[in-house]
Amino acid sequence: MATALQKMKEIEDEIARTQKNKATAYHLGLLKAKLAKYKRELLIPKTSGAGAGEGFDVSKTGDARVGLIGFPSVGKSTLLNKLTGTFSEVASYEFTTLTCVPGLIYFKGSKIQLLDLPGIIEGAKDGKGRGKQVIAVGRTCNLICVVLDAMKPLDHKRIIERELEGFGIRLNKEPPNITLRKKDKGGLNFSFMMPQSNLDEDSAKGILAEYKIHNADVVFRCDASIDDLIDVIEGNRVYMPGVYVLNKIDQISLEELELLDTIPHYVPISAHLEWNLDGLLEKIWEYLHLIRIYTKPKGQMPDYTAPVVMRQAAPTIQDFCDRIHTSFSRSLKYALVWGASAKHTPQRVGLTHQLCDEDVVQLVKRVGQ
Repeated sequence: MATALQKMKEIEDEIARTQKNKATAYHLGLLKAKLAKYKRELLIPKTSGAGAGEGFDVSKTGDARVGLIGFPSVGKSTLLNKLTGTFSEVASYEFTTLTCVPGLIYFKGSKIQLLDLPGIIEGAKDGKGRGKQVIAVGRTCNLICVVLDAMKPLDHKRIIERELEGFGIRLNKEPPNITLRKKDKGGLNFSFMMPQSNLDEDSAKGILAEYKIHNADVVFRCDASIDDLIDVIEGNRVYMPGVYVLNKIDQISLEELELLDTIPHYVPISAHLEWNLDGLLEKIWEYLHLIRIYTKPKGQMPDYTAPVVMRQAAPTIQDFCDRIHTSFSRSLKYALVWGASAKHTPQRVGLTHQLCDEDVVQLVKRVGQ
């Protein structure tokens, strides 16, 4: 492992020394491809007798999972205690939390699992501390809340983003629109559907050759970078929303808070004084893209106490039926819908109808089924 880390350090130093221009794009592409391969080897768990580590095997419950990631002593445990009522040890010294502590948030009829993860340190992606275990649990989440100390937020933000990127987590990014189809023969064929400002054909060939890919069809439907192509080749990247939780705002001035307002995807809070926790919950709900659908039995009032919560941006009646039971859609005759997605009240729809938040649905089955 030391050898892999040493080689990664050498490549990172060479990338830092190399000027970035068209003449060096090919060389930089090869260096980044080699670096990505070393990182993959480093992060693949060894199949030895050692377990995953105490406290890190947490079963997934609720409608969504949110992970709290940050440096030690930034207030993650206090935030978990305030939002869920679950006890996670709080103290004034670092590394108070040594295992993964789960809690459950009940918000707008949904159940959201919140994970208090141990503090990470710089170099976590390379195996320092328990960083690999912490970020590995983060990959299973639907949303990452990066908890930052208001006294030094930008430094912590930059380091944590680098650690997450090194572990294949891409916050608030869309997957690159690149299609890579390997084949047995025929060489490399590139199709650029739009002009490329960061990547040329020679650089793409060099990166693919580094991965021993010599026969493939590659279609670029976006202005891609070298890192985008490497992410597609690796195929193990996780794209998820992220919220930057700026904690301890009671320790900074109003002028400093206004300056930090330029950070995108951020929420200012004070977990200790319970400032703006409602705003944080609203932001978590917004970034999780949760949809509530209420059921209505025939001849009865809708049940507003227990909605069916779905994570799709625009779920259909088919998705709704499958969430209730996989065989329900096969016996469905039609559905009646009340709410924002209905053109009139009620609207009789089929399986392809798209639902909106807080729609009311009554399902009608075929006779004899």
